[in-house]
Amino acid sequence: MKTFIVIGGSKGIGNAIVETLLENHNVINISRSEPKQSHERLTHHSCDVLTDSLPEITAADGLIYCPGSINLKPINRFSLDEFREDYEVNVIGAVKSIQTYLDILKKGKAPSIVLFSTVAAKLGMPFHTSIAAAKSGVEGLVKSLGAEMATTLRINAIAPTVTDTELASKLLRNEKMIDNIKERHPLKNYLQPKEVADMAEFLLSDKASAISGQVFEMDYGIVSFKI
Repeated sequence: MKTFIVIGGSKGIGNAIVETLLENHNVINISRSEPKQSHERLTHHSCDVLTDSLPEITAADGLIYCPGSINLKPINRFSLDEFREDYEVNVIGAVKSIQTYLDILKKGKAPSIVLFSTVAAKLGMPFHTSIAAAKSGVEGLVKSLGAEMATTLRINAIAPTVTDTELASKLLRNEKMIDNIKERHPLKNYLQPKEVADMAEFLLSDKASAISGQVFEMDYGIVSFKI
């Protein structure tokens, strides 16, 4: 049994990851609100990762940073502050979390870090300039830190397509929009949080011991295929 720190595990993909990991591990969740579930192996710390000091934790074997944003509009309607905010949430928050807990992770059992990108970092999509730029920073972080920490820990990222969460609710708010999203994907579907959680669990596990510095598109074919 390992101990994993989940940043942002109260909602969406983060909460699905907490639920999945609790089946076999201890989970320390850090988020502004409490997770929906309670469990004897779940510890929660209320904290805003960008503005608060992160709680002291003495031991952990992995870190999963889940906070993200979906801020979609034409570039001339973005303010520079909105670009900065997306970068803060997606990149600076991840860096702060890694820096805070790196020393204890190094002492963990086969330690691993999982971050989140987006398919929009690979696939040019209108109105995604801010989030694509920020998540491209996440991918650079994964590559560089993976090399820097190659003998110490592993780090990978998941790049999901549209996922059925509160964050993506504006993209899935009626049957017509849902059908359009499905039709855009060659495999004619979009993601559920549990699918992403299962991938995160795999990347944290000893089964992925040969994998580091990689970004995995969970894309239902939208990046890989043109059909």
